Amino acid sequence: MTDDPITRVDTFLRLMAERNLTEAQAYLAPTVRMTFPPGITFHSLQELVANASGRYRWCDKVRERYEVFQREDGATVVYSAGTLFGENLHGVPFSGVRYLDRFVLRDGLIEEQDVWNDLAESGVLTRQSTGSEVSA
Repeated sequence: MTDDPITRVDTFLRLMAERNLTEAQAYLAPTVRMTFPPGITFHSLQELVANASGRYRWCDKVRERYEVFQREDGATVVYSAGTLFGENLHGVPFSGVRYLDRFVLRDGLIEEQDVWNDLAESGVLTRQSTGSEVSA
């Protein structure tokens, strides 16, 4: 594994999109806290994936930019911003949904992940038309 925080976060996000939970787990601190809309906190990847399965069939990220900050306490904060694409539970593809993730890494491991996105607000999760792809 690399020490570069952007590469670590990007690899973690890729592994999660692939649902490669075993490899993704290696990027997490034992006390990880992951908070997703609408404010639900998870402490394991299995909890997170179980919750997501009730929201969409699959989802991935177009990771457009990263920003990295070093905190005085030694932790590294990485922001990842871009858009989401995937397929809702009705089989309708979606894309263009904004997201922002904030990661806190210590000793190379993710201790915190805070997620903000417009999935619920965009309406893409409830659309039932199987016509063309839905953009937010």
